Amino acid sequence: MRIVEQEVLVAKNVTKQYSSGQKAVDQVSFVIKKDECLGLVGESGSGKSTLARCVLALEKVDQGEIWFKEKPLHLANKEDLRYIRREVQAVFQNPAAALNPKLKIIDSLMEPLDFQKNIQPSFLKGIRHQREKAAEQLLEMVELPSKYLSCYPHELSGGQKQRVTIARAISIEPALIILDEPTASLDVSVQAKIMNLLKDLQQYLGVSYLFISHDLAAVNFMSDRIMVMKQGKIVDEFSKYDLFSLKREPYTKELLHVFEG
Repeated sequence: MRIVEQEVLVAKNVTKQYSSGQKAVDQVSFVIKKDECLGLVGESGSGKSTLARCVLALEKVDQGEIWFKEKPLHLANKEDLRYIRREVQAVFQNPAAALNPKLKIIDSLMEPLDFQKNIQPSFLKGIRHQREKAAEQLLEMVELPSKYLSCYPHELSGGQKQRVTIARAISIEPALIILDEPTASLDVSVQAKIMNLLKDLQQYLGVSYLFISHDLAAVNFMSDRIMVMKQGKIVDEFSKYDLFSLKREPYTKELLHVFEG
């Protein structure tokens, strides 16, 4: 399959079916372009997180294709997976679960760079192999003071922990970050700050996002384009500027009604 230069990820007719016979993901197709945030919204159980796991190559698709640049994720060998692990990162809903409680923040934060020693992020030029300075720079990028490097996760708030997981995700300068309900477990006042941070980082780094949420307001704020998922299928897709169009599908209008409150 030929990938257009500006297309970071292409999914075509992706299907994931569990042993029960239920199709968690059913014939889903989409494209994520360079520097773009594609939003994916739907209720709990709609298949959003399963689709994310397929994109991250944590779940094997039963049918269809997923291409990341020139690499076929649906056919990925060990070498391809190593490349994908470098280029595709993720931030999940629960930052506490993403951080090892026994490791200091500096060690959790630097884990990807410690493992991928040949990676040379542009924003760590000159300090890539000065571990503490590199870690300080990463915390600065997510607006946290360096004093937290010596702390353990339980000493940080939920929002601070999520900033650390974001810093870890950007640390190896990926091309795509999967954001799966990244603000759902946070206080409302913190959610807006995290989303503004994510938007600023995207502009600075030129990274693409797949932003997944059950919250249409959050998806609308973050995304350039929006897909709506219901029972494993994409039932609507549109530019954020067309959210209020009369052409929207009935299910989207239901979500919109909740959004408008």
